[in-house]
Amino acid sequence: MHITGRCHCGEVTYRAEVDENKVINCHCTDCQIISGAPFRTVVVSKPDAVTFTAAAPKEYIKIAESGNQRAQGFCANCGTALYATSVGEGERVYGLRLGAVEQADELIPKAHIWYRSHKPWLDNLNNMSAFETTPK
Repeated sequence: MHITGRCHCGEVTYRAEVDENKVINCHCTDCQIISGAPFRTVVVSKPDAVTFTAAAPKEYIKIAESGNQRAQGFCANCGTALYATSVGEGERVYGLRLGAVEQADELIPKAHIWYRSHKPWLDNLNNMSAFETTPK
């Protein structure tokens, strides 16, 4: 599937080819801390199938629990998280952050990973009140 994406301010834009069957929710504590959310949803790109079409993203290198280095791509202007990918030479497969993908409604998560770190209250989301705007 061909997709497009952008950061909040529009400075970083991209196009990519992804596998729509590889959409996952990651509950690892690194994703929770870096995103400021209880989990992060990503779609996996085909190898070397992401092209940045405007400004280049900035990268932060983190060390995963496995010991692997992972580049975290984001907009240097607005801070929007865009992806995670490998560090160094070779093919790059991107875990594109679904919130920045323009076709996000078409990409349905198929699995949870690092579920041992999930927030237990996520199991009760269907029982919570829902509002169209901030309640007064």
